Amino acid sequence: MSEESPEPSGGAVEQGAGRHDWEVPWIEAIGAGRPERARLAAEFGEGFRKTNSLMQLMGQAAADRIGLNATDLNCLNILSFSGEMTAGDLARETGLTTASITGVADRLEEAGYVRRERDPKDRRRVVIRLVLQRALRDVAPVFLPLVQSWQGVVARYTDDELRLIVEFYGQMEQVIRDHLVRLRGPAGPGSPAGPGNPAGPGNPARPGNPAGPDTPPGQADR
Repeated sequence: MSEESPEPSGGAVEQGAGRHDWEVPWIEAIGAGRPERARLAAEFGEGFRKTNSLMQLMGQAAADRIGLNATDLNCLNILSFSGEMTAGDLARETGLTTASITGVADRLEEAGYVRRERDPKDRRRVVIRLVLQRALRDVAPVFLPLVQSWQGVVARYTDDELRLIVEFYGQMEQVIRDHLVRLRGPAGPGSPAGPGNPAGPGNPARPGNPAGPDTPPGQADR
């Protein structure tokens, strides 16, 4: 960088004593006409990234404490919202293949967290059902301190403020779902990764698991 660097554009931000000399796209998306708006936009984007990273780290730490791998714990969490799902539904929700979900269900069933049952309304369907007592015994206590801390934060806000926060979460959930679909689809023109490529969106690589989430059970996450 030359000694006389140009002033940052609307997408570059100053933070503390240092300066980010790269463009941060969410600033322009939010609207960075005023310096205060640009600062808030930068803090919004960085806050989201930090929270997302910490949630992933906490999920791994919780999985280690419980004795599951992170993928299995995430599937168990998704299953807990409805209490039961078919393997196909869980595969669609997570982006894993049905073969991978079979491995997840095998491990969770062996550990006592789920059981497979025939759907009484359609005997051809097999559902993966959460064993609530086991989850309450082994999983809930790990997250209870976090939930109690959340409750302390929630108590600081009015009902109207909480409604706004809940609405925001709903909108962000849909945004993330839309982009999960995009990332799981075929790579765009010129992309170095694509379906069939171990690093492509059809089988994304992860640190410690270069072959992606479809690696056979026992060779990934643990």
